[in-house]
Order: sequence, then C-alpha cells, then structure tokens
Amino acid sequence: MSIKTATLNGVATIEIARPEKKNAITSAMYEAMAEALNAANADPKVRAVLITGQPGLFTSGNDLEDFMARPPRDADAPVFQFMQALLGCEKPVVAAVTGAAIGIGTTLLLHCDLVYVADDSRLAMPFVALGLVPEFGSSLVVPRLMGHVKAAEKLLLGDPMTGAEAVEFGIANAVLPSGEVVNHARRMAERFNTLAPSAVRASKKLMRGPGLAELQRVIQEEAEIFAARLRSPEAMEAFQAFFQKRAPDFTKFE
Repeated sequence: MSIKTATLNGVATIEIARPEKKNAITSAMYEAMAEALNAANADPKVRAVLITGQPGLFTSGNDLEDFMARPPRDADAPVFQFMQALLGCEKPVVAAVTGAAIGIGTTLLLHCDLVYVADDSRLAMPFVALGLVPEFGSSLVVPRLMGHVKAAEKLLLGDPMTGAEAVEFGIANAVLPSGEVVNHARRMAERFNTLAPSAVRASKKLMRGPGLAELQRVIQEEAEIFAARLRSPEAMEAFQAFFQKRAPDFTKFE
C-alpha cells in the first residue's frame, strides 16, 4: 500500500508513500486516504489529522497512467470520495509539505486548517497545461486568496509557487527548513490535545459558514467539466506528450 497511516498522541497521520513514482496518487491511494480521513473523523481518540509525504516530496499529483485507465466519471470515483472526506472532516487537518506539491497536491492544501511548507517547496496547479481545468474548488478559492491576476498566473499559466509565496498568498502558515517541517506540523497538531474537542469542531464549522455550500457547488461544476475535458483532443495530446516526454502541440486546436 502506498498510503501509510498511524495514530499517535491524538494525531492520525496519513502519509503519501510512493517515492518510486514521485508520490503520484492512484485511485487506490485516494480510496485509502478517504477511508483514513473518515476513520480519524469517527475516532474519539483522534484530535487532529496530519497529512504528509516523503522527505523532499509531497506529491507529483495524479498518476496519469492510472488516471487514464480509471478516469473519474461520477461522484463515486475515489478522487471525489477523498475530496468529500477532506471537506467533511470535522477535526483540524494539518499538512506538512516538503518538495513538490503538484496539482491536487496544492489544491488539497486549500482545505486544510494549518499548512506548513519547506523552503524548498514548489507548489503548482498545471491543469491547463494538461488540457484540463482547475479542480477541488481551486477556481473559487485561489482567486479569493490572491486576486484574479495572480490566480491567472497560477491557474491559467500554471506558474509554480515557492513556499514563501504560499505563505504570502495565505495558502500556508509558515515556511521552515525542509528537515523541520514534519516535526513542527506534528507539534502544532498535538496542540489540539489540550483544547476542548467539541469547541474546536464547532468553531471549524462556523469558520466555514455558508460558504461551504458554494464551495461544494463549484467543486461539482469543476468535476463535470474536468471529466468532459479528460476525453477532449487537447487532453489526449497533453497526455501523449507526457508519456512521449515531449512538449504538447496545441497549435492545431482552436
């Protein structure tokens, strides 16, 4: 299994552990992460969740080979199960990011409560470069965080962010040396052990407020367009180019 889970000192850790494939996420891994989130949410001994990757690598995003073999076509797809599990987690979710966080590796951070990134982190959302569209509510949340013109750089051009920029834009709390990120994030997660658990859950719900319904609507709209785009000639060209290790040629499309 490429997802490791453990619970210690009130913190349920979900670790993306597939370094041989740059921590690319498969359908089975999404399913495992969804199950882990739901289990942590239901466990009264768990006060917080910590999501992390491997040293120097958070995730390179979707495993494209698996993605093409098992494209997400409806709400039951594992990737959407993971999204709903993360959105539905009533307990604080803390993320520790070192190295690359590509695609959903960045967009999942938008739905965590505390995020700590390394000084070597590189966050990117290159959906358009793959002939696709933003996902996981990023088309709504990113422009609100950084304004339209900066969001266009990140979502339309796919320009990456450094860890410091992630802090500047409100995606992360702090940037730290790579070797300190996970331990710091764990210490922050363990702080919830000393707080009133139901008050924490109620406060998180209030912070989300009525905006959660709008977010769910946007995620659904993105998912429908994303699924349609997977079958588009532009996406097929992008995927073929990826596997052939060349730049995609979009000049033939209108």
